[in-house]
Amino acid sequence: MSEIRLFPKEATPMHIDESQLQAFVAELISTDGAHDLAHVQRVVANAKRYATTEQADLAVVIPAAWLHDCVSIPKSWPDRSRASSLAANKAAERLLAWGYPRATIDGIHHAIVAHSYSAGIEARTLEAKIVQDADRIDALGAIGISRCLLVGGNINRSLYSAIDPFCETRQPDDGEYCIDHFFSKLFGIAETLHTDAARQDAKERVGFMRQFLARLAAEISV
Repeated sequence: MSEIRLFPKEATPMHIDESQLQAFVAELISTDGAHDLAHVQRVVANAKRYATTEQADLAVVIPAAWLHDCVSIPKSWPDRSRASSLAANKAAERLLAWGYPRATIDGIHHAIVAHSYSAGIEARTLEAKIVQDADRIDALGAIGISRCLLVGGNINRSLYSAIDPFCETRQPDDGEYCIDHFFSKLFGIAETLHTDAARQDAKERVGFMRQFLARLAAEISV
């Protein structure tokens, strides 16, 4: 795996391998299939791509992307919105022990705290915006559909409402129906993205999701 080269003021130049970050995350990652190591790897890959395009600081973006879910709280728990703050604190503690410079850790901490949709914290830096975009884009497209259904199945949501499957005459209730989550959250994610590359990805992925719903409508109307 590639390395991040950091030059802390208080130490000699050092190399920190991404394999160290991955190994740490692998020990802590959720068993929830929608928030597993593969999810983290996709977030890292997209974060790198967006950061390269935007010329962001990879020494902040890459660790934040790897560690953004190092504390995971189930979606159905009432204190879910605290997950990103707890993850940021755990990440900062470990990065400090590994010798990351404090200034870099501050940026990583903010990027992790701000990535969460449920926390509702504004991303104030370019790096935080990129990590947020990279995490949110993973909720869209084919992978987004798959993750939505995994989460819904884990907490026993029905697939769709037999009366109004696509929320045409009622408010979405994603506590009861998986497909409602498209309308209560997922389709709105594109409007929250910051980078041009993420917005373009979102346009393509949302288009696929609408095709999926059209096919689903055809199949359940038989």
